[in-house]
Amino acid sequence: MLNIFTLANGRLFQEEIESLEELSQFQPIWVDLESPTLEEKRWIKQYYGLSIPDDAMDEDIEESARFYEEDNGDLHIRSDFLIAGDDEPRTVRVAFILNLLNESLKSHGVLFSIHDEDVPVFRLLRLRARRAPGLIEDAKEVLLKLFDADAEYSADTLEGIYDELEKVSKQVLAGEVTDTLAGEVLAAIAQQEDLNGRIRRNVMDTRRAVSFMMRSRMLNAGQFEEARQILRDIESLDSHTAFLFDKINFLMDATVGFININQNKIIKIFSVASVALLPPTLIASIYGMNFRFMPEIDWQGGYPFALGLMLASALGPMWYFRRRGWLR
Repeated sequence: MLNIFTLANGRLFQEEIESLEELSQFQPIWVDLESPTLEEKRWIKQYYGLSIPDDAMDEDIEESARFYEEDNGDLHIRSDFLIAGDDEPRTVRVAFILNLLNESLKSHGVLFSIHDEDVPVFRLLRLRARRAPGLIEDAKEVLLKLFDADAEYSADTLEGIYDELEKVSKQVLAGEVTDTLAGEVLAAIAQQEDLNGRIRRNVMDTRRAVSFMMRSRMLNAGQFEEARQILRDIESLDSHTAFLFDKINFLMDATVGFININQNKIIKIFSVASVALLPPTLIASIYGMNFRFMPEIDWQGGYPFALGLMLASALGPMWYFRRRGWLR
């Protein structure tokens, strides 16, 4: 899918392009390629003179491979954007290409973004730009606003994590925690921990991209201050993710503690039962000895006497343990 965004009266307007002729009818500031076909890449090459690298969305982590400037003035930024709205949170790699120096190319002043699937942050920016005149001024502003929206999206997701952990906290601290409930709680905690870790990685990546934009001196004074504000917001998100990690660890330890308590109760019952059965076992062992002369062997009531003695020796300790509260 190939979408272009033009700026008119301070608003961002979207057009879906289905042919090279349609592409030549507009002067966009942003060209967005979602899972582009070879034909769409050919249109970009033919009209703008821009070749989209085959490795544009590689998973390199080195800064030199993700943030660099080519000899013709094209700035390349590869950044990850979070998708947290479904059961499987993940990050999507987006490649940005921006030419600000070579005015002889039609790509001058146009931001190109390439990604494999739709990104919530992109939808958020499109919605805001249509409703708020003057929000976007140029291609650099589009890129900055995307990173700003990404930080805000991460903040909203962190609030969602906190709400989910509050529900888990009420379950854990409300009282008795069964093994079944503990299993559900641990699964929920693990899911939120994974999402929190992805957010921390995502904001770290956003920080690197914004810092690269500031170092490249591509921003004017107002945009530079906006970039600094994005970095300050990211700093606050770092501390919040650390707080959530602490809360997750506390809930994890509390849940595991309840599991240990439940296991200790079971072990305690077995221990009490084994101790209570020791006296009957001793009596049975004594009367199981095959000595020739034993007083009760020739006694008619010897067998009932031995059974009663074993029963009494078992009930006595059980009564004592229950009185002391050891069976609770």
